[in-house]
Amino acid sequence: MPKKSKLSTPEWLLGGYSSEEEYNKSKGINKKKISGKAFKIRKCPKCGSDDMGVVIGKEEGEGTGEWECHKCKWVGKNVKEEEISEEEFLSIAEKEEK
Repeated sequence: MPKKSKLSTPEWLLGGYSSEEEYNKSKGINKKKISGKAFKIRKCPKCGSDDMGVVIGKEEGEGTGEWECHKCKWVGKNVKEEEISEEEFLSIAEKEEK
């Protein structure tokens, strides 16, 4: 039988904060819970555009893991990921259609 790992005390409690939200706010962590469906959007760290695409291959079968902004032509691995609700996603899609 595999050995069970021990539970550890959360960082916010060790830091002396009264709640996890207070700890996240002081550390600059923006974690909001979304009810319903959540969608992930990738944004360019340079221009903020959400028109991103995966860079496809230099050699066959090997993925580089890089992203490219179609607006400013930035290429890299550190894209911003944002979780948004279904309503926000639909409003963005409607703006893009126009």
